[in-house]
Amino acid sequence: MAKTPIGLEPVVGSLTPSKKREYRVTNRLQEGKRPLYAVVFNFIDSRYFNVFATVGGNRVTVYQCLDGGVIAVLQSYVDEDKDESFYTISWACNIDGTPFVVAGGINGIIRVIDASNEKIHKSFVGHGDSINEIRTQPLKPSLIVSASKDESVRLWNVHTGICILIFAGAGGHRNEVLSVDFHPSDIHRIASCGMDNTVKIWSMKEFWTYVEKSFTWTDLPSKFPTKYVQFPIFLASVHSNYVDCSRWLGDFILSKGTADILQKYPVPECDIWFIKFSCDFHYNAAAIGNREGKIYVWELQSSPPVLIARLSHAQSKSPIRQTATSFDGSTILSCCEDGTIWRWDAVPTD
Repeated sequence: MAKTPIGLEPVVGSLTPSKKREYRVTNRLQEGKRPLYAVVFNFIDSRYFNVFATVGGNRVTVYQCLDGGVIAVLQSYVDEDKDESFYTISWACNIDGTPFVVAGGINGIIRVIDASNEKIHKSFVGHGDSINEIRTQPLKPSLIVSASKDESVRLWNVHTGICILIFAGAGGHRNEVLSVDFHPSDIHRIASCGMDNTVKIWSMKEFWTYVEKSFTWTDLPSKFPTKYVQFPIFLASVHSNYVDCSRWLGDFILSKGTADILQKYPVPECDIWFIKFSCDFHYNAAAIGNREGKIYVWELQSSPPVLIARLSHAQSKSPIRQTATSFDGSTILSCCEDGTIWRWDAVPTD
């Protein structure tokens, strides 16, 4: 194993909480008996910053965080296929601002659900295997990107239903893609990672005419000249095993692999796959759960990394598959293997 040159060693954060912010459990919901794999706040529309969605089994549920720890159920969508198991969900919107929730999972079909009427807007068929993650372009939220077990990443237009670009081929992933993310300010860049232990950065710049064409296309979506992007602009093999979550942090990438290091942020008992972390809107903090039901909240804008808080509760023992951090970081949600949703709220300071 190659040694890290002197002076380039990663700065590792301490596991002693700084208590810069303290949280307490304000609610616990038992959604069902099936595992919940994803939970996400709506950062697309400021009217709905306190609205979040979860997926588990063939169900998509939309909730709202109210004052006093209250969680209100707003709507629920149950897929027609009882064998569907959704793994991921993201918020998007139509070009007229209509809010969408977009879900995908074991069947490889992406469901775009119109949150205004709880009906299917479109279904995207194209991936040859299950879908592990869906993310939305923050600067153009009618665009989504999906990561699949079929070793590809696909860019879609939720307004027209077009598959615009497919990131796969000679320079693509060599095993299933577990996570994908849009750059927060550079509309042309995405990052992906997966079971082949790599993180890849892709550019859409030279293919942007295809993106623009997808908004004005009037023929059948199947007739659109979908373009293959075969080579990433950057490849990083920094993990010794699979990488199941990656997020842009400015121009840097925060990635989580099987070792007990989340980049430079230690996370004990986090050695099972498909555990995804979340950040607040301004990327000030990241929250990640582990297989024992604990959550580690890390400050991202400091070096060495500072552990803000370690959240634990006697009844929270199930693996946390994903967290969701609210716009300002004051609320943290977790969805668990045992079908529960936990809500933690920051304790007000005097």
